Amino acid sequence: MRREGMRILAAVVVAGVAGGVAVADRVETRKGAVEGTVRENGVRAFLAIPFAEPPVGELRWKGPRPAPRWEGVREAKAFAPGPIQNALVAAMTGAPLNFSEDCLYLNVWTPAGTADERLPVMVWIYGGAFAMGSTNVPLYDGAKLAEKGVVVVSIAYRVGPLGFLAHPELSREGGGVSGNYGLRDQVAGLEWVRDEIEAFGGDPDRVTIFGESAGAISVSMLAASPRAKGLFHRAISQSGGSFAPAKLADEGGLNVRPLKLAEAEGERFLDDLGVADLAAARALPAADLLKLPRWWWPNFDGDVLPGDQYELYRAGRFHDTPILIGANSDEGAMFVRPGPSTSPERFAELVRAGYGEHAEKVLAAYPHATPDEAFKATKDLFRDSVFGWNTWAWARLQAEKGANPAFVYYFDRRSPSSPDGSSHAAEIPFVFRNLDALGGLFGPAPKPEDVAASDLISACWVNFAKTGDPNGEGLPPWPPFAPDDPKVLHLDAAPSARPVPNLPQLQALDAYYAWRRERANGKP
Repeated sequence: MRREGMRILAAVVVAGVAGGVAVADRVETRKGAVEGTVRENGVRAFLAIPFAEPPVGELRWKGPRPAPRWEGVREAKAFAPGPIQNALVAAMTGAPLNFSEDCLYLNVWTPAGTADERLPVMVWIYGGAFAMGSTNVPLYDGAKLAEKGVVVVSIAYRVGPLGFLAHPELSREGGGVSGNYGLRDQVAGLEWVRDEIEAFGGDPDRVTIFGESAGAISVSMLAASPRAKGLFHRAISQSGGSFAPAKLADEGGLNVRPLKLAEAEGERFLDDLGVADLAAARALPAADLLKLPRWWWPNFDGDVLPGDQYELYRAGRFHDTPILIGANSDEGAMFVRPGPSTSPERFAELVRAGYGEHAEKVLAAYPHATPDEAFKATKDLFRDSVFGWNTWAWARLQAEKGANPAFVYYFDRRSPSSPDGSSHAAEIPFVFRNLDALGGLFGPAPKPEDVAASDLISACWVNFAKTGDPNGEGLPPWPPFAPDDPKVLHLDAAPSARPVPNLPQLQALDAYYAWRRERANGKP
């Protein structure tokens, strides 16, 4: 199970260009001309187009600024470096050691032959726990997905301390907010799409954002961010969502700190680095910022993220678009290993430490009497608290508060190497139709049933991008999520719409999050 998850993670972070290239092609943007290539399948690819000024020097820890114009024709045939991140982690998983602060570039794959075709646009946001990730990986290559009649764009954003450091001095510089630079990069990328994608044959009025893991969490955050208003018209979240209340201490299942707590952590970080002020921190080599292990995440700054997204949805303060969201059946397999840390005693200890007065109800929902049960419970609680509950909460809120539908899936393809279900990120090669990128690097060629599953899944995603509805001829019926009769599309060996999986566990977590939210709002 874990081996299968790590195979997928390794494939996600290995850099490379999928597909052959043939003749060059040019497009004129508002900033200047770019020259890309034409793939063997006829899709035009334009790589490493700058959408913002390099965030270096005095622009470190500032919001993205528009890219300057350039003279002549800019070659757009090779990927840009990934954002600064931990090279050791990247090397362990096979990623290229090619990182730079100068990282704000995007890539376009278009099947359009002319600028007036106005095809729907799908904008990919990579995952990586807001600490790693890049656009230059084979699984994210958009050429095969673009074959289905969409323009595919992938945008880079800053990660780790360069993307998410908050600090009082930075907040004073930034008009009272700091820390969400990576999310602002994503917004800047979407602004570029709005302004430029028509030249590549895309329709700026039919933009779908889609992402996985931290990219899916980003999609969720953008869905309630005032800065993203009008920049997209549909949203796809693959294993993500951010609907828990604010993280104030070490509460279980919470991630997003209020700005003041994020600023305090930023102060401790700079103190531990031994720098006296922000100017000294900006003068440090970027690699020095990675020497101190820290957990980086967006914060509730009142600007990019106005506050608790659950409450924002309940108040109708969100971008009401169709959504397609889901999670995988064995998400925790990538992150949890059997051993002393997953014993029955340790599982109970961790739940009681993080879940307060709801701990016993959570423990009752996850049987853990034996080592095997406790291992499964640890994996499943990770799946449900990080991905499953957020997906379920989002679907309910959209169905109750929005005018547009929510379509929910549960990815559950099993194999001899993953008998308990699909691990984190397992759906990515099926969405992008890049099964060869995974199999060619780490195993045998994809089986016919895998190719068929990829055709089905990518067709649903593309239909959704085109119309806001994933249904289509030859596809299993996929009803919108309805609170009174909730159905999700189980993407397994026999895809069909069935009841919500793991419902008792989700309900136990729902009561826990409601209690946490009440406490955050001052109720005992």
